[in-house]
Amino acid sequence: MYSKTMRILLVIHEELDLNSGAAGSTLRIGEEYQKLGHEVQYYSFDNLSSKLHRLAKEALFSEFVAAHIYALLRKQQIDVIDASTGDIWLWAKLRTKLQAYNSLLVTRSHGLEHLLHLKNKEEARRGNLQLSWKYPLYRGSLQLSQVTSSLHSSDLVYLLNRQEAEYVVEHLGVKPSKVHIFPNGIPESFLKVSFDSSIAEDSVVRIAQIGTYIPRKGILYSVPALNKILAKYPQVHVSFLGTECRECPDVKQIYADFHPTVRDRVKVVPRYNHEELPNLLRGHHIKLFPTISEAFGKALVEGMACGLAPITTSTGGPMEIVHDGHDAIVISPHDSQAIEQSLIRLIEDKTYLESLRRNAYATAQKYSWQHIAKNRLSVYEKELKRSKNV
Repeated sequence: MYSKTMRILLVIHEELDLNSGAAGSTLRIGEEYQKLGHEVQYYSFDNLSSKLHRLAKEALFSEFVAAHIYALLRKQQIDVIDASTGDIWLWAKLRTKLQAYNSLLVTRSHGLEHLLHLKNKEEARRGNLQLSWKYPLYRGSLQLSQVTSSLHSSDLVYLLNRQEAEYVVEHLGVKPSKVHIFPNGIPESFLKVSFDSSIAEDSVVRIAQIGTYIPRKGILYSVPALNKILAKYPQVHVSFLGTECRECPDVKQIYADFHPTVRDRVKVVPRYNHEELPNLLRGHHIKLFPTISEAFGKALVEGMACGLAPITTSTGGPMEIVHDGHDAIVISPHDSQAIEQSLIRLIEDKTYLESLRRNAYATAQKYSWQHIAKNRLSVYEKELKRSKNV
C-alpha cells in the first residue's frame, strides 16, 4: 500500500559510479529521493559476482534482477521499482503470473537503445564504425526486444527527450499516457560556480570537449576541425576531458590525431573525479559537444554551468536544453565544416561569445537534481494513488 514515505528500488545494468554517466545519474537521483524522506535501495552489476564476465552480466542481468526482486518482496514491501531500460522485462512477466506483488514498475531511459541502434547502423554505412559479428546476436536484436518488452510492461516510462517519446509511442506502440519526459540534473556544486568575466581581446581562447573519445561523441568530425583551428589561431588551446573507456584509444593515440605543430596546445585528461570538473574547466570559454547521438547531454549542461558557450548538434538531448543563437550554436551532426565555422565565429566575435556564455550559464541553473527528483516523485505518487483507487 502506498504511504508518504516510499520504498524505492533503483536498478541499473552498470557498476555504480558517481563519475559515470547513467550510473552517476542513478546515484544522484537516489540521493535526492533520500533527502526528501524516502527509502532507496540499489541493484546493479555491483551485486553480481566479480568472477562473472561483463558480457555474461549484461546477458543475464534481467534474470538476476527478477530473482532479487522476488526475494526482496518476500521480506518487505517495495512501492516503486525503477529500472533502466531492458532490466525488468522478466520480472514483469513473473509479476503477472504471481499476482501477489503490485509494486509500481518504472522503466527509465539513459539513452533509448533503439535510437542508438539506428545511429550505429548509419555510422557503419558511412564507414565510420565497424560493428562486431556479435552485434546482431544481442545489441542489434535480443536487447532491443527486451527493452521493448520492459517499456510495454511498465506502469510508467521515464524518457529523456521528445525524440525518444515519439519513437516509443509511434514505432513501439507504448501508450502515450504512461510516457513522461524528465531531464537529468547536475550537482548543486556546479550550480554555485561563479561566472568568469569576459576575456580580453588578445587573450587565450580555450575549447573543451568532454566525453569518451569515440565516434558517437563526434570525434571523427571535431578532430579535423580542431586541427585546422589550432593551425590558424595560435592563441587557441583544446582540452579533451574524460576520454577513457573500454573501447577508447589511449592518450598517445589521441595526441597522434593532431598535427605535431599544434600538439603542444592539446591537453588530454582521460579520467577525473566528477567534482573536479569545474576546476578543470576554469579558464575555458567554448564547450564543443559534436555528438552524433545523445539522449540528454549532462556534460553539455555541466559545461554551460561553468560558463562555457556550447557548440552542439541538433540531436534529441541537446535540443531539449539549448536554443540556437541564444545559449548555443546548434549545427547538424556529421559536419566538420560547420564545427570549424562555428569555432571561427566565436573566436573572432568576442561579443557574441560572451553573450552565449552568459545565456548558457543562466540556462544551466534550471537543472537542479532536487527539482527534477520532486517532479519524478510526484508522478510516482499520482500513479500509486491511481492504482490504489482502481
